[in-house]
Amino acid sequence: MENLTLTTEMIVVLALLAFTIFLFVSEIIRVDLAAISVMVLLGLLTLVPGLGMLVGQEELFSGFASNAVISIIAVMIIGAGLDKTGVMHKVAAFIMRVGGTTEKSIIPTVSGTVGVISSFMQNIGAAALFMPVMSRISNRLNIPLSRLLMPMGFAAIVGGTITLVGSSPLILLNDLLPSDMEPFQLFDVTPIGLALLATAIVYFVLLGRFVLPSVKTKSAQRESAQDYFQRVYGLSYEIHELFVPENDPLVGRTVAEIERETGIAIVGTYMRDELRMAPWTGYEIQANSHLAVLASPSRMEKLCEGTRKRPSTHLDVFANALDSGRSGVAEVAIAPGSNLAGKTVTELAMRQTYGLSVMRIQRGNETYGEGLRDIPLEPGDILVVHCTWESLARLEQDRDFVVITSDYPREELVPSKVPHALFFLALTVGLIVFTDLMLSVALLTGALGMILTGVISLDNAYRAVSWKTVFLLASLIPLGMAVENTGTAAWIAQNTLDMLGTVPPWVLQATIFALATFFTLVMSNVGATVLLVPLAINFAIAAQAAGMDADPRVFALTVAIATSNSFLIPTHQVNALIMGPGGYRVKDFMKAGGIMTILFAVVAMFMLNLIF
Repeated sequence: MENLTLTTEMIVVLALLAFTIFLFVSEIIRVDLAAISVMVLLGLLTLVPGLGMLVGQEELFSGFASNAVISIIAVMIIGAGLDKTGVMHKVAAFIMRVGGTTEKSIIPTVSGTVGVISSFMQNIGAAALFMPVMSRISNRLNIPLSRLLMPMGFAAIVGGTITLVGSSPLILLNDLLPSDMEPFQLFDVTPIGLALLATAIVYFVLLGRFVLPSVKTKSAQRESAQDYFQRVYGLSYEIHELFVPENDPLVGRTVAEIERETGIAIVGTYMRDELRMAPWTGYEIQANSHLAVLASPSRMEKLCEGTRKRPSTHLDVFANALDSGRSGVAEVAIAPGSNLAGKTVTELAMRQTYGLSVMRIQRGNETYGEGLRDIPLEPGDILVVHCTWESLARLEQDRDFVVITSDYPREELVPSKVPHALFFLALTVGLIVFTDLMLSVALLTGALGMILTGVISLDNAYRAVSWKTVFLLASLIPLGMAVENTGTAAWIAQNTLDMLGTVPPWVLQATIFALATFFTLVMSNVGATVLLVPLAINFAIAAQAAGMDADPRVFALTVAIATSNSFLIPTHQVNALIMGPGGYRVKDFMKAGGIMTILFAVVAMFMLNLIF
């Protein structure tokens, strides 16, 4: 094997690597800005006399056209398209029905599902597909998104080790083996991948509360609206789900009668598979129906006193319709010159006409909470209402109202486009699994199809892309090229293994695993695999010649598995994808990913030697 000599170019690249890691860890500047700075610095270094070309100028911005970056852009658009049709609402509701409503029960359900999906499709695609689902679940259960995205993302990465087509390094592996060496079969790695996925799930279930950050995102901040309405209007409320049995006192009574006597607000009814939101006041409550009731705990207790009704703040029937991403409490005012002036809430049929359940009326310094349905409205009155965000968005076009609440999700779902969205999703998955088409082309086919058929508009598609993620990844790719082109990676690997000398085979294997883990953090996992598999095979053959029991085939597989051990910093595509939406910082990945890196290495090494 040819000995490599440390060159000036290698020293410069090593210095750049150290500088990049320092910027990432210290977070003196944002990580995407740090990556852009390093990319520009690589370009400027071409002006230094006597310094060879670290990266060709035509390659400097090639990251923006790379397969990985284009794939990430496409999967973000596909995910946004599916979310726009309401498909992700249904998926989130199903996951909560199956997996429960706590963090410890949601994590195994989602992580296991994503892990299995990513064993047959690229992990970035599996992660992007479930990001809108995690956002929905976070909103409904009031769990910070940062406590859900990282377990899901890590499971997507680990899931790539379950089959031989789950990740690029494993797909490449057989092509890198000598022709006289037996190739690996599709499911040869499955026991290893399943053990690693189980490890990731158990890790986050047991230690998640210690290692996962609780980042307050915009959706979480919206939940504090309840405190605002309590402080300003004295409105203490919770949404309760209530089952009305046979012979209950509420049966046969109208919504208006019940609300007038109890001071509660019935914001939804469900009977005989018919769901009504903001039911009209003359609607009669029937036996064996479900009610969604907005009321303070004390009023709910009074409503259920002496009956068999058992209210619950855990929503089941109304989970989808009443999650905070689709409905909530808002403020609207009666506009000057409004046609509604002088009319009461009852006369206007406020629920039926506008979809508003009025809970308070504020007039000057006076707040009305009782008998408010019979109070004639005046210009300037502020109504505190419960409504869907879709209804609130419609009011913004109505000159009779002034919508005061501005921070609410203005999404307009297009359920009529569900067939189009599912068709292009299925087409994309089919192209990925059953053809040799580039991943980026397959994903762009689905994204383009959704745009052309109106599932998502082009403007919304642009807004769906996390450009922070795009610039982070695209700017780091030239640094990986420099590590590979200058021979820096090969020099590090060769000198590390040479320093070991004569050691037991498992030490040699562990060192190769550590090298592969390091390289996959600073260069592409494909590049790390192409570089290290031949080295690993040669060192195993040399160890055999020295009388040691070292299997070159297992050493090659060690490299391909180890290149999925990418949890320490957000350079892996999946980590970069979840970093922005989850509000993560580099230190969050180092904290949670550091432990995961060690667990991954220990379990992978144990399973490799147990199975092979």
